[in-house]
Amino acid sequence: MFLPIIFVLSFLSSSSNAADFCVGDLYAPQGPAGYSCKKAEAVTVNDFVYSGLGATGNTSNIIKASVAPAFSAQFPGVNGLGISMARLDLAVGGVIPMHTHPGASEVIVVIQGTILAGFISSANKVYYKPLNEGEIMVFPQGLLHFQINAGKSQALAFVSFSSPSPGLQILDFALFGDNLPTDIIQETTFLDAAQIKKLKGVLGGTG
Repeated sequence: MFLPIIFVLSFLSSSSNAADFCVGDLYAPQGPAGYSCKKAEAVTVNDFVYSGLGATGNTSNIIKASVAPAFSAQFPGVNGLGISMARLDLAVGGVIPMHTHPGASEVIVVIQGTILAGFISSANKVYYKPLNEGEIMVFPQGLLHFQINAGKSQALAFVSFSSPSPGLQILDFALFGDNLPTDIIQETTFLDAAQIKKLKGVLGGTG
């Protein structure tokens, strides 16, 4: 009779001591598992609130788009929780180039305008569709995907990720925005050397 009661009380006591969260200590190094936990006495409600997605982003750039992340580096409250968000602003003609998130799947919800979104499977099958206000689409983890403003007005979307630090690699910058030699890119992509050099000039690459 007393043993079950003691067991339950012991379980409740141990559960109450379990960590509910691990607010990221942004002043500590970040490892593969994220940031180490901020000391409990230093945690405040502000660690769980982020206002960085409220303002329209600057789309005066080569892609006519802006991405405002709310990852663990900007929003320490999501550290260790397996979630994060970002805001996408796309001017007319704006594009989020072909890219991948190695560490997370992504869901997009269109708030304003029309966005053509899609991804390429590992079998090289393409899935794409124009998304209107209120529609959502999912991009499986690690697959190349893109978003394009397909309308005649500013577009706005919010995206969520299955990781507080999803990672990002943009295909165009990986090929033409670094110092990978032109002859190697030419051999591996079959592009003309002059075109490669032109793209390197646009995207800041060398070699």
